[in-house]
Amino acid sequence: MKNSILLIMLILLPVLTNAQKDKIILKLNHIALSVKDVDISAKFYQEVFDLAEITNRTEVEGIRWFALGDGKELHLLSVVPGEIQLNKAVHFAMNTTNFDPFIEKLKRMKIPYSDWPGNANQVYVRADGVKQVYVQDPDGYWIEVNSAYVR
Repeated sequence: MKNSILLIMLILLPVLTNAQKDKIILKLNHIALSVKDVDISAKFYQEVFDLAEITNRTEVEGIRWFALGDGKELHLLSVVPGEIQLNKAVHFAMNTTNFDPFIEKLKRMKIPYSDWPGNANQVYVRADGVKQVYVQDPDGYWIEVNSAYVR
C-alpha cells in the first residue's frame, strides 16, 4: 500500500509542479495618478500620508514615485494633458491601525474629509466595524482611509 501511494505521488509530482508553474499570479505593483502639478500633489501625499519619495526609475520629468509599503508604489504623473473626470467610486484605499490619530491629523491640517454618503467631517462605520473616511487630493482623486486590519 505504501509503495502504491509513493508510486502515485511520483507520477503526479511532475503534473502538479507544471500546473503550479503555468499558474499566472498577479499582485498589485503600483497605482498611477494623472495630476495637474506633480510638485503640489507630491507635497500633499508627503505631508498628509507621510509617504516617502523613492527613485523615479523612468527618469522622465513630471513624474514622481512614492512608497506605499510592502513593495507597492504610488506614481504621480503630470505628463498627460487634458481634464480628468472623477467620482468617489474611483478611489484607492489605505488602512491604518492609528485611525483616530489620523482623523486628528486631518483636523489639525484642516483637510476636509467625509463618509461614503458625503457627510462632511463624519466617520463611516461599516457593518464589519471598520471605520472609514474619504479625502481628496489636490487633483480631486478620492482616497479612502480605513481601520481594516493591517497585515
